[in-house]
Amino acid sequence: MNNQFTFYAHKPLEKYHKSDLGFLLSVMLLWGFGLFTLFVCSQNYAARFFGNDSFYFVKRQLVCSLAGFILFGIFMILDMKTIKKLVMLMVIASIVLCLLTFIKPFSIEKNGARRWIRLPFNFSFQPSELVKLTLVLYLASYFDKQYEIKEESQRDVLPCVGIFLLLVVLVLAQKDFSTSLFITVIGLLMFYVTGSKLKWFWPFLFLALPIFFIMITSEQYRVERIIGYLNPNEGTSSFNYQVIASKNAVSAGGFWGMGIGRGLSKLDSIPEVQADYIFAGWAESMGFFGVIGYLLLLCFFAWRGYKAAFRCPSRFASYGSFGCVTVIFLQSLINCMIVCGVLPSTGIALPFFSAGGSSVIIILGMCGFVLNASRCEEKETDEIKYEEVNIDTLTVL
Repeated sequence: MNNQFTFYAHKPLEKYHKSDLGFLLSVMLLWGFGLFTLFVCSQNYAARFFGNDSFYFVKRQLVCSLAGFILFGIFMILDMKTIKKLVMLMVIASIVLCLLTFIKPFSIEKNGARRWIRLPFNFSFQPSELVKLTLVLYLASYFDKQYEIKEESQRDVLPCVGIFLLLVVLVLAQKDFSTSLFITVIGLLMFYVTGSKLKWFWPFLFLALPIFFIMITSEQYRVERIIGYLNPNEGTSSFNYQVIASKNAVSAGGFWGMGIGRGLSKLDSIPEVQADYIFAGWAESMGFFGVIGYLLLLCFFAWRGYKAAFRCPSRFASYGSFGCVTVIFLQSLINCMIVCGVLPSTGIALPFFSAGGSSVIIILGMCGFVLNASRCEEKETDEIKYEEVNIDTLTVL
């Protein structure tokens, strides 16, 4: 009797590797610190405006985080080839959702801008957050396909540029200038790291500069932000009030911080501190020591994420991971610099920290994709692997 049996694997064995636990730990720490800071900063504001419910923003963030962790699990488990097939559906969905923001029954208007889609149970969704993930994965997929074309003369970048510009214009039309500018920067970085020739963008650059100037000068609040940045003593009781209040909260933290929940009078002076200026709450509570700790954690997150991206043999996963990590890392740095007055005030949220369901859902989805890429230690293969096992060594449970 032959005691040799052949066991066939359903999927290539190379795909089963341990995920980067360091990256996972950094994600969980950032999310946990963000939830803690949101409660510290938002409890008084929530109690005043939402029926004495101090946990209003925290509870909504938890619900959205649950959806985000579901998306996190989906992107972590799905095969990269399957994700790549879904990219065009994501592009179509992003375009449709952006268009819905211009239709009144489906959208929500706030401060003269329509950037949100109305959802049941008093929730909303901001399509521009989805555009960040969609653009990264679309460019990663497109450049992966173009790389396989050996003849450089046969490579075509125009369709890619067309989709890129369409997504930027749709976000810009929602009166979300800062996000559209941020998406533009991310797209250009993706073009650069994939080895594309940036000469394609010189005509667009010369066209974009006057448009950029017109967009800034066409809205009074944008001009005021530039004036406030160049002259901090201007508009201290009006358009520059939020920036000055944020700086005061940051400086009040000192080296060791004021402690949890103390000094909230300075935080309460920042309008909607739970949103774009939430980092001021972290700086006040934890001080300079806490700020350095956060930046070290953020750098550790970026290091593990970029390491996964650069070591991944799948070009799609590598490009996509680079884009996802760059979105989170760069957006975090920009927000911190805005809060500290290094950059002009814009509507850029702090990933993991700022209140906003759309942001936390997409950010966690990006992290799931990077964690998936961290397992691609060897090249994927379509060849089915098998192992021969001696029946005498088998143990039946």
